[in-house]
Amino acid sequence: MQKITPFLWFDNQVEQAANFYVSIFKNSKIHHVTQLTPEVKVADFALECFEFQGMDAGPMFKINPSISYMVNCANIQESDEYWAKLSEGAKVLMEYGKYDFAEKYGWLEDKFGVSWQISVGESNQKITPCLLFVKENAGRAEEAIKLYTSIFKDSKVGDLSRYTDGPDKGRLNYGPFTIAGQEFVVMDSSMDHKFDFNEGTSLYVDCKDQQEVDYLWDSLVKDGGEESQCGWLKDKFGVSWQIIPSRLIELGNDPDAEKAQRVNQCMLGQKKIIIEELEKAYRGE
Repeated sequence: MQKITPFLWFDNQVEQAANFYVSIFKNSKIHHVTQLTPEVKVADFALECFEFQGMDAGPMFKINPSISYMVNCANIQESDEYWAKLSEGAKVLMEYGKYDFAEKYGWLEDKFGVSWQISVGESNQKITPCLLFVKENAGRAEEAIKLYTSIFKDSKVGDLSRYTDGPDKGRLNYGPFTIAGQEFVVMDSSMDHKFDFNEGTSLYVDCKDQQEVDYLWDSLVKDGGEESQCGWLKDKFGVSWQIIPSRLIELGNDPDAEKAQRVNQCMLGQKKIIIEELEKAYRGE
């Protein structure tokens, strides 16, 4: 089971977006779409066997390129096909073509606002989340790798690439790493980007018990992070995480609608999720 799942915030487009992506990517399916409230809809779907979640929850937050998804294609034909389909109504961030670092590469923001980097290259993971460190975070990507790999189990650092000239010489520009057995990438840029990390994309972590919730919550808010509501937090770089015990999902989806409602109402009043309080609400105590 995937430990860390990208969570995308949409405004009345989650179902259309999920259908669009599943029509493009192989080994893909929509698991289920749930209308939680009249205003909130959640979709769980897999693309190339990589799990995503999306939510319709209004215009409060907007997805941006600070977190994108690298699609590692086996050959130019596959790369061309993905680019052609995802570029429908898209905004091109880097033109699709040949670069020194890739036989074919392009970066786009699709019609739903999600960013994709399409390239030819080998990887164990077909789709790899990429975190871009800009603005006040420029120069901190290597620090982020060290933090994340120190917190999560089954973690390691890959081959790091550094700037070789200019004012950023010696600083990390690209770094692959693994946390919880999943591949991620960071990029670092001092260019004048008009976006930064926000709640438009968060990283949902499935936790087995309260001990794991406490550990991850405390580790990620430490040294400048910020607690939010309903299991959400921001780490010291501004990356949003959801630290969610599996028990919340079990109780919140109980067939008894009254019990489930009590659980979800309890969750809405929490910052860090406290399982014992959820259990009490479930029992009506």
